[in-house]
Amino acid sequence: MRWHRQPNKPKQSVNVRRKSVKKSVTKKKRKKLVSVQRKVSRKTLPSSSRKRELFDPQLQTPKVAQLLLGALLIHDTPQGTTAGRIVETEAYLFKNDPACHAHRGQTKRNAVMFGPAGRAYVYLCYGMYELFNVVTNREGVGEAVLIRALEPLVGIEIMQKRRRQKSLRQLCSGPGKLVQAMGIRRQQSGQELSSGNLRIELPRPARRQKITRTKRIGITQGAELNLRYYLSGSEFVSAV
Repeated sequence: MRWHRQPNKPKQSVNVRRKSVKKSVTKKKRKKLVSVQRKVSRKTLPSSSRKRELFDPQLQTPKVAQLLLGALLIHDTPQGTTAGRIVETEAYLFKNDPACHAHRGQTKRNAVMFGPAGRAYVYLCYGMYELFNVVTNREGVGEAVLIRALEPLVGIEIMQKRRRQKSLRQLCSGPGKLVQAMGIRRQQSGQELSSGNLRIELPRPARRQKITRTKRIGITQGAELNLRYYLSGSEFVSAV
């Protein structure tokens, strides 16, 4: 019996090898993203009833501020998806709260606050920072919850590039920081947050978590009100 020698396989060119390495790296990144996004995926999303509960206009704003803790803020952009767990919030009330944008009535700037609950309210603060809020309460009652800090989960490299910041703790540890890291824009003010490219999802099942309540920070009026909430022990909050 004669043995036929197998022809040598042609060597891969440098370009082909680079492409294969690039593909493997991309696959690893994709797998890592998918593993984290399982909490964000359609299979693990909360039921529509839980979403309705979160954005129920009958809920008091301080209660919504607490329910939002542990929820996921997700933003799909051309650069990629970024997501973070909400770890710090502040409630702003229509009545007896001089720090609330709506306490003097409806204007062109704060009109979104008087609309349906569950929408984004994004505004420019001190002419420098854009801040992200969730509109609450009934239509005609201008109230909202300010999202103060996130724990970065998905798209961390994108966040670092946007913030020019490598420290994970510093990426979203403040209301202006998280808006920059997430790539949120004022043009998205008024957008519904139950679906779409900018949305909020609740983890399922709901986690038991200890919440700390304090006075709000970074304001001069209404600073005595205990309307700031954060996840106890979180290293990603703006201040303790």
